[in-house]
Amino acid sequence: MLNNKTVEFSLNQKVLTDFFQLTKFRLSISVIASSIAGYFLAVDQIDFFILLLLTVGGFAMVGASNVFNQIFEKDLDKLMARTKNRPLPDERMQTKTAMLIGVILTLIGIFSLYLINIKTAFFASVSTFLYTCLYTPLKQKTPLSVFVGAFPGAIPFMLGWVAATNEFGIEPGVLFMLQFFWQFPHFWAIGWLMHDQYIKAGFKMLPSGEKDQSTAFQIVFYTFWTILISIVPALEFTGRLYISNYALIFVLIFGIIFLYYAFRLMVLKSDFEAKMLLRVSIIYITCIQIIYVLDKILFQ
Repeated sequence: MLNNKTVEFSLNQKVLTDFFQLTKFRLSISVIASSIAGYFLAVDQIDFFILLLLTVGGFAMVGASNVFNQIFEKDLDKLMARTKNRPLPDERMQTKTAMLIGVILTLIGIFSLYLINIKTAFFASVSTFLYTCLYTPLKQKTPLSVFVGAFPGAIPFMLGWVAATNEFGIEPGVLFMLQFFWQFPHFWAIGWLMHDQYIKAGFKMLPSGEKDQSTAFQIVFYTFWTILISIVPALEFTGRLYISNYALIFVLIFGIIFLYYAFRLMVLKSDFEAKMLLRVSIIYITCIQIIYVLDKILFQ
């Protein structure tokens, strides 16, 4: 027979699980890691209080964006196997409860980032607005939604630099462009894998609307530009953001691997190759950020 403590623990575990699903916890953590990488690239000495504010505020803003997104798409999420078990479509949570969570997270996020500087709070607020109010409704109207969504998705990497310096210049601009272009092959790989479910829900995610040569070519095209931008800091035209020749070698190696799998998708046009490209894209952006940071620590 279950005692009260066991029941309470089980309920708390379910509440926590629902919160993680609502805020897309793993995605939010990866976004925060991106912001922290941008912060490390900008500073010579770490201010742990600012780092804490960036972590808390960044998670709150990304989490809020995901909450609002799921509120608006709760009926559509019921149509897809990947999302039908989320708290809102499964009706484990009421919409007003989710809205309250989203508002509280937004307030926490803006306040935390404002304590760093107003520019950081501003860019994070713009990111949440673009993701919630433009990208989310456009997904059912046009494949250009991915282009719009790439703007808020590219902000976290540069946000760390802005948090550290209270400035927006060539350095955070390059970090923004790197993550901006990376998102096209990344999300089109997801769109390729999820195409049937997205069509069922009315989402238009692939650039041509189909899993065809046009979509595959554009994936290769944007992968190439991602790699090109990733090596720009080696040219030393990007202010205080630069990488050594040692880092350049590793960046090129990961870039070639990334481009290889993009070409494989263009040639073979299979879901398996799309899945491989998706995995490689995640490895690529993670490793590029790690290489940039380690290079700064070891060789600068």
